[in-house]
Amino acid sequence: MTAQPLPQRATTDETCAWLADQTGTPWNLARLLEHGLTPYVWLERSDAPAALFADGVNGYAAPVLFIEDTQRLAAGSEDVQIRLTRDSDKIAMRLPEPGIRMPLAALRFFDRDIARLADDIVNPKAPEVVQAVAAQESKKGITKEQVLLAFGAIAKLDLEKALASGVGIFGDDGSRVRKNSRAGKNTHLWNPVTLALGLNEVHRVPLPHLKRAFGAHPFLREWNDDWRESLALLGK
Repeated sequence: MTAQPLPQRATTDETCAWLADQTGTPWNLARLLEHGLTPYVWLERSDAPAALFADGVNGYAAPVLFIEDTQRLAAGSEDVQIRLTRDSDKIAMRLPEPGIRMPLAALRFFDRDIARLADDIVNPKAPEVVQAVAAQESKKGITKEQVLLAFGAIAKLDLEKALASGVGIFGDDGSRVRKNSRAGKNTHLWNPVTLALGLNEVHRVPLPHLKRAFGAHPFLREWNDDWRESLALLGK
């Protein structure tokens, strides 16, 4: 491998070049996003709403999380639009329209995420076994990582902390259904339909955002019938 070591926050060109060297295939921004790589931009207190910054924080890497914002990037937009991100305390926050606009050159990707993606592609872990187990587990619930990917950007709370607490809709009497059979530190599973309804009723997450999440993430597709049926029964 001849690629230069990645900086902690790599540009799009640096990321694509490094992945091309590691995987032997060409990369572009659309492919990075298709593979779930999260883009970030560096926000300065002077250039962004003050509400995004905790006391004493003057700059931080803010993720581009809103599905429509990442789809816009993948489609070839000329700049970055950020309408929803996480603040410096990692709590999701929706920005007043039109959000923050930044040049494409401001996009960055974290080295740890890039390296993980390369490893998943170059060194697949027993794909038949992984897929079979994943398919079996997905019928019972989704993992913490999937919960955060689907709902983390639209819930104005620290969802990762809430899942760890296991209280209310996040616990065994709410949306948490069972232990995941796969080894690892984070072994719980959550019912995404129960969780989404709870996020709407308890935390006032708008239904259109939740509906969009069920349509955007492949791992939620098999839950769509249950989701629609639940909405119909509730008259929503």
